[in-house]
Amino acid sequence: MDKFESIRAFTQVVSAGGFAAAAREMGMSRSQVNKLVIALENELGVQLLHRSTRVVTPTETGLAFYERCVEILASLEEAERSITQLQVEPRGRLRVNAPMSFGTMHLAPALADFLGQYPDLQVQLTLSDRFIDPIEEGFDVTVRIARLQESASLIVHPLMSAQRVLCAAPSYLEVNGTPTHPDELDHHSCLHYGQLAIENHWTLIGPDGEYTIAVKGVLCSNNGEVLRDAAVRGLGITLLPTFIVGKELQQGTLQIVLPDYHPPELSISVIYPVNRHLSTKVRLLIDFLQERFGD
Repeated sequence: MDKFESIRAFTQVVSAGGFAAAAREMGMSRSQVNKLVIALENELGVQLLHRSTRVVTPTETGLAFYERCVEILASLEEAERSITQLQVEPRGRLRVNAPMSFGTMHLAPALADFLGQYPDLQVQLTLSDRFIDPIEEGFDVTVRIARLQESASLIVHPLMSAQRVLCAAPSYLEVNGTPTHPDELDHHSCLHYGQLAIENHWTLIGPDGEYTIAVKGVLCSNNGEVLRDAAVRGLGITLLPTFIVGKELQQGTLQIVLPDYHPPELSISVIYPVNRHLSTKVRLLIDFLQERFGD
């Protein structure tokens, strides 16, 4: 039995939804495809497919095997492709997704330098603070700022931690006072990320434990730069990453509030589908971003 051919036949049947469609895709007869799948089931000693006159669906075991097979075949395809690309400059399109503020302030200049090194590449950069599905929306590389999470279908490559701080303008603190404990935030205007109609919470960890505070203020937004600018104008206290407010903290237009309390750590990571992990273009970009932001 040609195991790789049988695996290809099995994955094609699942993705196409039937033997006839799979046979057309593979340029084979329906019976040939069926024999390959049966041989694979016999080899493994398990039933991979539920068969009926109208539909073919994977069993629970078959679905788990299918997901692994897709990864293996994609890796093999990428490995074969990478061999032919070793002696040529990377070319083609890279679809990249990133959060709005990090994208405009830091990633866009980095990508300009990256493209200067590889002029035959084209990057399509989409900026959005929406939590997207990279596979469903077809992105080669996604920059995500969140707590680290493992995924069976995505490779997560951490670049650096995203430190966040509570900060406000000196003018706001002069008028409203400087809080000394998280409980006091309830009496302050908190410029938060989210929606006015939904109760928003900040979680802070300090020497006396963890606090989750319901916050409210005169302004909320789904963009960190908007919140930063509002804080600089004295509208309230905000909780933002230092990659957004670093310059203002250095210049003194914002100052850190409650320095002994910090939110849970976030990671700035590059994530990409498992079938991209041997792609020359993706690997070059990840190596570049690691060198650019890794420290």
